[in-house]
Amino acid sequence: MPPDDPNLWQLDEPALATKYQTDPENGLSAAEAEHRLQQDGRNELETKRVSRFIQFIKQFNNSIIYILAAAAIMTFFMQRYSDSIVIGLVIIANAIIGYVQERQAGNALERIREMLISKNFVIRDGKKLEVDARDLVVGDLVNLEAGDAVPADMRLIAADNLSVQESVLTGETNAVEKIEEPMPATKLALADRLNMVYASTAVTSGSGYGIVTATAEETEIGHIQQSVGEVKNKPTPLMRNLNSLGFGLSIAIVVAAVLLFILGMFMDTYSLPTLLIAVITMVVGSMPEGLPASTSVVLAMGTRQMTKKNVIVKSLPAVETLGAVDIVNTDKTGTLTKNEMTVTKVVTPHHFFDVTGVGYDDNGGVNFEGALKLNGKTVDWHQDKSMAWLVNIAGQTTDAELHFENNRWELTGEPTDGALTTLYRKMTGHDPEVAEIDSLPFDSAFRFSARLADMDGQRLLMVKGSPATVLRLTDQAHDPDYWEQAMSDLTAEGLRVVALAYQVVDNSVDTIDAKQIGGLELAGMVGIIDPPREEAATAIAELRKAGVEVKMITGDHPDTAMAIANKLNLAPHVKAISGPEIDALDDDQLKAQIDDYNVFARATPANKLRIVRAQQANDHVVSMTGDGVNDAPALKQADIGVAMGIKGTEVAKESADMVLADDDFADIVAAVREGRHVFDNIRKTIRFLLPTSFAEGLVVIISILMGHELPLYPTQLLWINMVSALTIQFAFIFEPPEAGIMARGPRNVKAGLLSKLDSFEIVYVSLLISGLGIFAYDYLTAIGLPNVVGSTMSLNIIIFGKIFYLFNLRNDHPVISKYFFQNKMAFYIIGILIVLQLGIIYLPFMQSVFHTTSINFWYGWGIPIIAGIIVLIVTEIGKFIRFRFIDRDEALG
Repeated sequence: MPPDDPNLWQLDEPALATKYQTDPENGLSAAEAEHRLQQDGRNELETKRVSRFIQFIKQFNNSIIYILAAAAIMTFFMQRYSDSIVIGLVIIANAIIGYVQERQAGNALERIREMLISKNFVIRDGKKLEVDARDLVVGDLVNLEAGDAVPADMRLIAADNLSVQESVLTGETNAVEKIEEPMPATKLALADRLNMVYASTAVTSGSGYGIVTATAEETEIGHIQQSVGEVKNKPTPLMRNLNSLGFGLSIAIVVAAVLLFILGMFMDTYSLPTLLIAVITMVVGSMPEGLPASTSVVLAMGTRQMTKKNVIVKSLPAVETLGAVDIVNTDKTGTLTKNEMTVTKVVTPHHFFDVTGVGYDDNGGVNFEGALKLNGKTVDWHQDKSMAWLVNIAGQTTDAELHFENNRWELTGEPTDGALTTLYRKMTGHDPEVAEIDSLPFDSAFRFSARLADMDGQRLLMVKGSPATVLRLTDQAHDPDYWEQAMSDLTAEGLRVVALAYQVVDNSVDTIDAKQIGGLELAGMVGIIDPPREEAATAIAELRKAGVEVKMITGDHPDTAMAIANKLNLAPHVKAISGPEIDALDDDQLKAQIDDYNVFARATPANKLRIVRAQQANDHVVSMTGDGVNDAPALKQADIGVAMGIKGTEVAKESADMVLADDDFADIVAAVREGRHVFDNIRKTIRFLLPTSFAEGLVVIISILMGHELPLYPTQLLWINMVSALTIQFAFIFEPPEAGIMARGPRNVKAGLLSKLDSFEIVYVSLLISGLGIFAYDYLTAIGLPNVVGSTMSLNIIIFGKIFYLFNLRNDHPVISKYFFQNKMAFYIIGILIVLQLGIIYLPFMQSVFHTTSINFWYGWGIPIIAGIIVLIVTEIGKFIRFRFIDRDEALG
């Protein structure tokens, strides 16, 4: 039954039992639970997984592949079967590489998902059983305890001080006190359904029982997941750049092929079949068919590196996108801060106290080391009457509890209550003992909670809540200016301020009437902070150095958010805007102003989505981190969504492109570094493939234009492409990152993959390598050597031109430097290539297939090495000019 049925929260226990055919005491029978599980399916959100076949077919969606496929078909019908097979093998190899890597990334995420499956206690056949949350069914009777994740949508039939954190659905930071009684209203907003709990929320205190009313896609979280699908998927900046480059190259090569064919027909140098094969050879030789495969493997290597750093990448291009990001939007609580509320200041009517060492330790345990200080000197808290009242009230009004488990103290309950409980235990040395008569839970309508209890022979009404509200309920004899200044000082330090007050009442009073509370004695205020993570501050500094702005999006008060932002050194000048102020701006106004702000406070889920869209409208590449269901639309809208693996909801993780397995914000720095490393290696691969591929095509073009015989046979060109695709181009995969990779700013994604300098280099390197190959062929045949010798020599020269050009492109440093042997894998790859080259030249069966012949060792290999050295010298001079006399950013594109 859908959770928004208007009668659901109105039903009493017998009506619920009838509706869901269950027993409120003994639960479902095991047989009935199994029947419903088979009928309705498991309690898990199904994700639209692309079939393996479709995932494989998608690998062929590339303009370069289209043209290669056309060339393979044409050569097949021309009965050039060996050529057709070689081209086809290259196409299939590329598809297999991309498919395997995407599957591996998906499997890694699946393993993380399995690790995060929760278990809950269920009553079946009158017995309490621990059941996998995925096996829950409608009608199950579920026991909820503090710390449990709510596994399904449920209607409560019992609630004992039960509070549930629903921020993942509602965006409200405070836990909601739950009830079991029916609610008479016909229609209620989700946040007002006090007798219902929802999947993906968490129990913060108390206990209860509920009847499951919806599972899987029928839950509230399931409905939100479906709405996330309305945000359209979009290609990453890298894929847009690669698609644009591939399409442009394909068009240029096809146009050149058509013009060359027409020119060849006009010149009548070759017969029609020979000319057609020559043109097809030119197309295949010029086409960088290894580009998709190389890109996939470079991305896959980056994905593996990120997995080692606890970052799960869901799609290969995502690993590079974070390297292009110039804005990282992040939540505050639990991401930039520890989500461990700690009392650091106490204000009484006469003094400002500092509290040191009272809170949680770095491992999650409670830290009781510390002291109460006044003006820097340690004092005894008993000596200040108001302080004594404050400590006792703190202990009496908190519901958080301390437990000593696994050799350390653990705390359950609300973070704010946890801070007060820890303060009390530190000061008194024992747990609070509450003789409660009645209590009033916190309600946002009046912004305080109250407790009636007996203490030291007196009956006290104790109140804890918002300072402004509590001050209105106190004796007006208090100095309002003093307390207003105290609130201002504490808030300016980023502290959450809680006021504590009390009143001695008659022993006959046994209930609390919120409307009758007044005339309280103000014990004081406490300043509570969620301390910033030290690693987050370090990460922000590194991101800023890398040219990436970090923006905080939080539901906290602007002053609190700004104080934390300043502690973290979020920006040189922190400027905040609130959610209501964002709501007052239309889209154009928000776009015009969005870059002025680095803190977004009191932000709603709708605000988050608008913030991301406004940043993207200003041509920023945007990352969004989040963990809640309400973050999902913004995560999916962002260029790179980053979800938390531990505290993140399934919807958040499914909407994101990356998952931080350990919820550590500092991992984003490693991801940015790896993203830039990946892009550098892809760019180096492209800069290598294009001129070396074009050089092969130019050999054919120049020969046709000069009316000469082709220096290289079609199979030889295919050999060059095939052997390069299998060896040398992958050397860049193992190239380590450049030393200053995090000192540059993010790349301009609109500038494309290649700069003007890159294009110029591609032209002169293509001409240089092809010219050396043609010159050697013409010279050797002119002095009387057989054509097959000249052809073999030309083949060897082009191969060695590629090898020595590789040395130039590997990094930004001169070839003769300490970095020369940094990538040892490159030398192994070159060794494999030379062995293959020896095989094609000296093995008889390969000689017959590839039209080669044995050549004299000294000049057959000496001349190609000299040619390679020429290529290296020329390109090294180009590199020197590029980095010495041209702006470095332009040199890097």
